Amino acid sequence: MLRKIIAEGIVASMAKPRFPLAVVMQRRPSASRWQSEVWEPLSVLAGDFGEGGPRLIVDHGGLQQWLHPGFALALHRDECEGYYFNVSTNDPRVFVMWRMEGERGLPLEVTASYEEAARWLDGGASVDGVAMPPEILAWVGEYLERNWRPEPKKRVRPRSFLHPKDRFG
Repeated sequence: MLRKIIAEGIVASMAKPRFPLAVVMQRRPSASRWQSEVWEPLSVLAGDFGEGGPRLIVDHGGLQQWLHPGFALALHRDECEGYYFNVSTNDPRVFVMWRMEGERGLPLEVTASYEEAARWLDGGASVDGVAMPPEILAWVGEYLERNWRPEPKKRVRPRSFLHPKDRFG
């Protein structure tokens, strides 16, 4: 019995904080002669919008917006610096990794970490940032307050400041 309680406590403490959300993808007409339409993430909506496939929520004059429910923003301790870089800006973002599948843009993952989004971009993925809703900003900020403190950077003096005889030796 004690082992079960300890095991459940360990699993609960290892669980990543998750914030449910939905991604809104937009298809709009393009003035480009090379492509007739553009797909892009438009926003994320905080909350649980149920499961299931994408739902068309706007269809007007060639503009379509699709709600993709069932996403969750998960926070990881090893990404705290990336969250901090993001939420400390004047324009915090939720980054959406997405791809074209057939004729439709589909979201794949979401993150609040600048660093994770940069790794996705380095890997060749399509990644766009959308405005971070205030309730997600507050949630990420509270997580950082509880779980992270910036490490002071130790300044290393360049070797050019050393006397020439001390530079090599």
